[in-house]
Amino acid sequence: MQTNLRTFIQTAVCALVALTLPAQAQDKDKKADPTGTWTWSTTGQDGTARTSTAKLKLEGDKLTGTVSGRQNDTAIENGKVAGDEISFSVTREFNNNKITQKYAGKISGDSIKGKISFEREGQAQSRDWEAKREAAKK
Repeated sequence: MQTNLRTFIQTAVCALVALTLPAQAQDKDKKADPTGTWTWSTTGQDGTARTSTAKLKLEGDKLTGTVSGRQNDTAIENGKVAGDEISFSVTREFNNNKITQKYAGKISGDSIKGKISFEREGQAQSRDWEAKREAAKK
């Protein structure tokens, strides 16, 4: 009797594992949807807090949108979403110098946490980045 019970339990556990593996694989392959308006603050070189806004849209495998800052809206480049990872870059021009900022982060609900990397005076630099999605307007 114990052998039958043990065999039954082993079979049930194997069946349960087999049923949950495809669901876990699907969850891993599922992309987070960054569509929406995201805001974050950074501190400039002069110590002033600046608020930036990104308007992002996921269309199939393509991430498009703009980032606004002190000047105007700038289109994002190389936008990608892989699972819950997001990345894109923004190239702006200041005083006849092009500056590219590369954004990378992980989406969790209505938050993106990651890094912004860029070069300043020939030196690679980065800063933490945490954006919050604005609630959809009704």
